[in-house]
Amino acid sequence: MTTSEVAEAAQPWVLQFCHGYDGPFLDCARQYAALFVGTPYKVCTVYLTGKPSDLVEQGSASDEVLFLDYSSRDVRGLKLKAIRDLKRIAASRDFKFCIAHRFKPIYVALLGSDLPVIGVHHAFGDYKRRTRQLFANFFRKRLALLGVSNAVRDDMRACLPNWAPERIETLYNRIDVAAVQAAQVPREAAREHLGLPQDAWVVGNVGRLHPDKDQATLIKGFALALPHLPAGSLLAIMGSGKLDGALKSLVSELGVTDSVRFLGQVASGRNYFKAFDVFTLSSDHEPFGMVLLEAMAAGVPLVATDCGGGREVVQWVGRLFPLGDAKALAAELVGETQAAADLALKRERMLDGLRLHFSDQAVRAQFWSSPLLAALR
Repeated sequence: MTTSEVAEAAQPWVLQFCHGYDGPFLDCARQYAALFVGTPYKVCTVYLTGKPSDLVEQGSASDEVLFLDYSSRDVRGLKLKAIRDLKRIAASRDFKFCIAHRFKPIYVALLGSDLPVIGVHHAFGDYKRRTRQLFANFFRKRLALLGVSNAVRDDMRACLPNWAPERIETLYNRIDVAAVQAAQVPREAAREHLGLPQDAWVVGNVGRLHPDKDQATLIKGFALALPHLPAGSLLAIMGSGKLDGALKSLVSELGVTDSVRFLGQVASGRNYFKAFDVFTLSSDHEPFGMVLLEAMAAGVPLVATDCGGGREVVQWVGRLFPLGDAKALAAELVGETQAAADLALKRERMLDGLRLHFSDQAVRAQFWSSPLLAALR
């Protein structure tokens, strides 16, 4: 064995195990790989589902990327083949621990290896089932849990009340601030790309057209606010989903068809956030809300529902309204038009908030000082 091969064999590795790379989960893999930049650790990221892809490999920002290429049907039930594959991978390197995203990868990682496992949860309710509680309790000596917000963390703590607090902690989602800003398109070009008038005051929303996102309240609030907004104001909704027809019918019923634009699915949508004058998230108990960070990076003021993880992002830098309260939302939108003089200060506060709480650098420091790591040793 050569000197370099000996050195590589002795180098510690981290196994990152992801369910897939659809939607935001490719960037989640990048976020966790970034925790080990400048450390002795190398990162091997494994995707349970999804075809091999050079773009995904590059986006994972890992030292090694493996694709198990299972279908969703393949990972139902006991997942015995996936467990055997994970066992083989775990034996191939000097892995010190595993970071597994979502419950199925956590399940496979615990049954397919003897590694300590950090389970990352991106949604509410993952441990409401009694069977999952029993499973987590059985493996509690080598399992620790992270929620992407305090709201998700507290949901897990309520489901697993006998766990020590340091074994269920928060690690916020984050962005590479400089990279996100570098990719964002200037306001004029962004509006041209989205087909929005250059002189309109635009309320933006991005998300699936789904009950969880509650665009119905957003549309109602905008309709109530419209007489008090600048002439020609628009609501621009970026995304697609099963409520497309119902939401368009609501717009028609409220008589605001000319003032609402459904933009559909926009490739690399976050790059066009500078087209908006205010960004509004009306979601029902959003676990976190990555779009809020992307809007902050674009310097766009925020209005969001006062619940879930979104509150933790917005509370110091934006406006909050009660869940489902269209009148309160309308008041916040009108208030935002009257606060234009404060825009420069808001942008400075948002950028400070990103750097202090939601950047790769800030969260890396938090991770390495977390009692959760000590609890796993």
